[in-house]
Amino acid sequence: MNDQTCHYQYDLAIIGGGPGGYESALEAARLGMKTLLIERDSLGGTCLNRGCIPTKTLLYWAEICRQAAELPGDLPQAVNPGSAAFISALMDRKDQVVSQLQGGIRSLLKSAKVEVVQGHGSILGPGKICIRDMAGRGPGNFADSGQKQVVTAHSILIATGSVPAVPPIPGRDLPGVLTSDGLLSCREPIGSLTIIGGGVIGMEFASIYSAFGCEVTVIEAMERILPTMEREFSQNLRMILKKRGLRIEAGASVEEIRALPEGLLSCRLKQKDQEFEASSEKILIATGRKACTYGLIHEKAEPEVKAMAMDRGFIKVNDHFETSVPGIYAIGDVNGRLQLAHAAAAQGKWAVAAAKNRLGGSCPAVLPDLNFVPSCVYTDPEIASVGLTADEAKARGMDAKTYKYPMSANGKSVLTGQERSFIKLVACKESGRLLGAQMMCARASDLISFFTEALTAELTIEELQKTIFPHPTFSEGIGEVLRLYP
Repeated sequence: MNDQTCHYQYDLAIIGGGPGGYESALEAARLGMKTLLIERDSLGGTCLNRGCIPTKTLLYWAEICRQAAELPGDLPQAVNPGSAAFISALMDRKDQVVSQLQGGIRSLLKSAKVEVVQGHGSILGPGKICIRDMAGRGPGNFADSGQKQVVTAHSILIATGSVPAVPPIPGRDLPGVLTSDGLLSCREPIGSLTIIGGGVIGMEFASIYSAFGCEVTVIEAMERILPTMEREFSQNLRMILKKRGLRIEAGASVEEIRALPEGLLSCRLKQKDQEFEASSEKILIATGRKACTYGLIHEKAEPEVKAMAMDRGFIKVNDHFETSVPGIYAIGDVNGRLQLAHAAAAQGKWAVAAAKNRLGGSCPAVLPDLNFVPSCVYTDPEIASVGLTADEAKARGMDAKTYKYPMSANGKSVLTGQERSFIKLVACKESGRLLGAQMMCARASDLISFFTEALTAELTIEELQKTIFPHPTFSEGIGEVLRLYP
C-alpha cells in the first residue's frame, strides 16, 4: 500500500459474497490487495444458495427421471419422482451440494487471505462502510439493533445481486404463491403448478416439475415463451414441452389470484378479449428479478452517496463499472446489464483492475472480453447462444449467412434419446468470420464455450474446420455444422 492510502484499513471492501463478490475478492487478493468481503447471509449468494446451483441440481435429476420414464418394460417403476420420499431425498441432495460448494468457497477465500465478515454492509461515504451484525435476524431487520462497526477501504465494490420481482397481482400474498426462493425450499410433492412467467427461470422450473410428474401450466404475458431469445428457441421448446403434457398460455395476463374452497389456487387470466382460469396446488411467480439495494445506502450516508445515479432501480456504472461516486463500483445483477453469474465475475475483474489502478498499481494485461458473454437456459434440451443472431447481424448492415445442422443426425443425440435440437452458426459471407452461434441440444451450455473462444479470437469458419472432435460425442455436431461452410 502506498503512502496516500495508508490510512485505509483495506484496499478493497466488497459488499456481497455471490459469484461476482467472491470471485472479485480472489482476484483482488491475487493482485496483492488487502481485501474485505462482507456477506449478510451465506457465501455464494443467490446463485449458490437459491439460484443456479440448486436449480441445476434439480434439473440434472429431472433429466434422469424423464429418461428413466422412457425405459422399456417394468424398469420405470423403480423411479417414482412424484413420491414424498423421492422429493425429500432430492432436496437433501440439493442441500448437500450447496453445503459442499460453500465449504469450497470458504477454503479458497481463507487460502487467499481474504477477510470475511458476516453482516449487512451499508455505505456511509466514499471509502466508508457500516457493518451491522445480522446474527439471528432476517434480511431487512437490521435498522435499530445489533452490533455495528465502521470499516474504511480505498475502494468499495457493490455485488449485492438481485431478488425476485413480484408484480402487483391481487392475491400474490396468499399461502402457496411462491417465488423461486420459496419453491426451492418446498420439500413436499406438488401435484399441479402454475408458473407465471415464461422466461428463463419459469421455463427451467417447468422442465423440472413436469419431469417429476407434476401438472404444469405456464402463463406468459408476451406472445411467446423465452421472449428475449431467438424465436426458433421458443418455437422448438414449446413444441417439446407441449408434447410432454405442459400447458402453455402465451399472450395472457394474470388479473387475479384467489383461493378455492378445495384448497387449490386459481389464476384469473385474460387472453385477448377472453377470460378464463387456471387452477393448481401451488403458483410460482417468475416474472424476473430486481436489484438488491435495500439498506445498501446508510440512512446517514454522505449526500453524494445518497445521490448515486440509478436507472429503473439499478445502479448506473461506466465502462469500468464505477458508479457516479468515484471509488465505488457495482457489478452483476445490481447494475442491470446482464443477470448472469459468469457476467458478474467477469465484470468484477474489470472493477478490481480499476480499483488496483486507483492504488497506483498496474492492472492485469488480459481482462475478459465482455463483448461475448454466453447465455444459457438449462431446460431439457439445453439452450445456449453467444454473439449475433442472423437478425441482429442484418440489423447492423452485415452481409451474413446462416448454417444449421439438425442434431437428429448426431449419434450421441440418437442413443441418448434427445428430441428436436440443432446447432446454428452465423458467419460473415465475405470473410467467413464467425459472428455468432445458437444451440439447442444436450450439453449446449458446455459446448457454447467453443464458439465463445472462437468469437473472442475473431476466428473464421475455415480456421475452426481444422478442429477434430471425438466420436461419439455431442461435440461432433459442431464439426458437422462447420462442414456446411463452403
